[in-house]
Amino acid sequence: MLLYSDLISECRSRVREIMPWDLTQRIAENPGLLILDVREPGEFEAMHIRGSLHVPRGVLEAASEWDFEETVPEFVEARDREIVVVCRSGRRSILAADTMQKMGYRDVVSLKTGLRGWNDYEEPLEDGSGSPVPEEEADRFFVPSVSPLQRGGAR
Repeated sequence: MLLYSDLISECRSRVREIMPWDLTQRIAENPGLLILDVREPGEFEAMHIRGSLHVPRGVLEAASEWDFEETVPEFVEARDREIVVVCRSGRRSILAADTMQKMGYRDVVSLKTGLRGWNDYEEPLEDGSGSPVPEEEADRFFVPSVSPLQRGGAR
């Protein structure tokens, strides 16, 4: 039986990861860079990197193909673009990047620390209306909140 952490480890052997400071450099050097945010809609609405394309992990495969309700044209046409996949912590993004590579995306990497690390690096985030998110608000948003019932020893 594979655990979630096992799946992540397997993907790390196949997917290149970058750090937040690498992403700031890639943004500066490549205006055609696609930042793909694979978090859930509420997470994206709360805060994201300016200019990110939102495709939730749950519809990633359908969003990458024509003729589905979930099809996202910009994403379908991005197979030859440089893509950095982001999520909250870097785990969903590495799973998504691994899937994307299997589906023919040629230049895809995952943001290793996710948006949590992006925020720790004090890079800007905006909300769904395009307004800047205050750093203190982002700090609170990214605090882990695992309840006692979600911990392995709670059973």
